[in-house]
Amino acid sequence: MKKFGFITMLLALMLFMAACGSDEDTSSGDGESGSEEEVYQVGIDTTYPPFEYEVDGEYTGIDIDLINAIAEDQGFEIEFNPMDFGGIIPALQAGQLDIAIAGMSITDERKEVVDFSDPYFDAGLSLVVSSDNEEITSLEDLEGKTIAVKSGTTGAQFARDNQEEYGYEIAQFEDSPAMFQEVSNGNADALMEDYPVIAYAIAESELELKTVGDRLTGDQYGIAVLKGENAELLEKINAGLQSLRDSGEYDEILNKYIAE
Repeated sequence: MKKFGFITMLLALMLFMAACGSDEDTSSGDGESGSEEEVYQVGIDTTYPPFEYEVDGEYTGIDIDLINAIAEDQGFEIEFNPMDFGGIIPALQAGQLDIAIAGMSITDERKEVVDFSDPYFDAGLSLVVSSDNEEITSLEDLEGKTIAVKSGTTGAQFARDNQEEYGYEIAQFEDSPAMFQEVSNGNADALMEDYPVIAYAIAESELELKTVGDRLTGDQYGIAVLKGENAELLEKINAGLQSLRDSGEYDEILNKYIAE
């Protein structure tokens, strides 16, 4: 009888432990399911205020606030990956990024490799010279001069496309501050940069620079995903962008950084 009682108790203990293990497995499974929720990798260029820059170790700017708000509105998670602008599209192609938001102008050339969201900002290129330069007022004044551009940008492409017509030399840089400095120092005669970026830089940093002439292009910025691969994600981005416009949060974000 004692042996039978011992066996009964042992079986009961085994059943109890199995039940506990089942509960733990269920709990662990739920946790793993939550941890496996996809986090979209977002490529940014933090040398591009007021759209993307870093303050005290935190990313900030129009693009940062905008994609954060879109993600919150549409219920997905994101993680920022700062890099040189010229490396962003290659990183999308390599599968290292899911989303690119970096003051990226929508162009036919880029459309060959990425799909763009609806436009979220009207930009356009400006010609920029040192504040004491009275010689250069338009593209026609650039013959024999050197202009600074940022690699991989529409400014760099515009400069290449029009170099033969206007007869200038091109100096390429990896970030905007470097080319700003090149013109301020007199090592380059002019630069090409998106209007909101240079207007913000001149106002905030008191650069010895000024814009001249009319805007050279009528570019619009878009959020990019790899072409043909992320239709559902692009739909979420567009839906979130429209939601922000409808609620007024889009205007609040712009007004936070750019005073009209």
